[in-house]
Amino acid sequence: MNEGKPPLFAWGILFVALIAVSSAGIVLQSMSEVPPLLRASWRMQGTALILLPGFIYQYSRSTTGSVTSRDWGIMFVSSIFLGTHFGSWVWSLDHTSLVHSLLFVSIHPIVLVLLMPLIGTAVRRGHVLGVVIGVVGALLSLGDIESGGEVTIVGDAAAFLGAATVVGYLLAGRHLRSERKIPIFVYAFPVTLGAGIWLAMAAISQEGASISDTVPELSLFGWSDAVWLSWIVYLSIGPGLMGHTGINTVLRWIAPITVSITLLFEPVVGGIIGWLWEGDITLGMWTLLGGPLMVAGAIMVTMEEYSSGTQTDTD
Repeated sequence: MNEGKPPLFAWGILFVALIAVSSAGIVLQSMSEVPPLLRASWRMQGTALILLPGFIYQYSRSTTGSVTSRDWGIMFVSSIFLGTHFGSWVWSLDHTSLVHSLLFVSIHPIVLVLLMPLIGTAVRRGHVLGVVIGVVGALLSLGDIESGGEVTIVGDAAAFLGAATVVGYLLAGRHLRSERKIPIFVYAFPVTLGAGIWLAMAAISQEGASISDTVPELSLFGWSDAVWLSWIVYLSIGPGLMGHTGINTVLRWIAPITVSITLLFEPVVGGIIGWLWEGDITLGMWTLLGGPLMVAGAIMVTMEEYSSGTQTDTD
């Protein structure tokens, strides 16, 4: 990253990236006619196609042996983490409110603290305080669970599983991108494609999807149908390319901690987009109390991470 004041256009890119990433939840939730695991697979397939040209270009320019068999093995495991993350999160969108899904899937900094002793990283006071505040917020938010209501414990748990598994994906990315210097597309394409394959296999076994089904909503490649193509194109170019690629781009000018904290406001921005999309949104009293604490806890953990020099690569 360059020193000095970030250029104005960099803030514009970050703003667009935040909006793009935050819009994914309501768009995926609105595709409820498609089973969630298949829906998640479609999203990964579309994003992989967008990443393919970059992969071909960067891989063709890389030196022979620059990507080792161990690197490919880590990418293989990373694809499992990414597939589980995305599948469980999209599933949660069908089983809890949009805001709860976004809140619980966004607390991965708190999950990372719980794993720090296992990966040999010191846990500091700021980490512990952030986790306590975040957990208290999560417990308060669960107060909105009612029998037959939109907010459910199983949906919130699925979103939390998404937060837990994305940590594995982020740690793998940190190692391959920061330590092994693997180019972004050489890492992102096979991992995204692999996640799409795992999700397709899960959709076949759990949702009755197939390659040859004539009903688009049950076909592995049903996203190519005229009804769904525009949805997947948006998800791939919007949240996928403009969102995540935009985030990686602004890291050249804007401090990583600023970018990370900005992205923790995804539940807030996503909730506003959902309200504008639907004209209504489920937001109970306990969520209003607990949600800000969950975000605050994640921000505290993120700030402690960067102040202690143990930041995690978000690629």
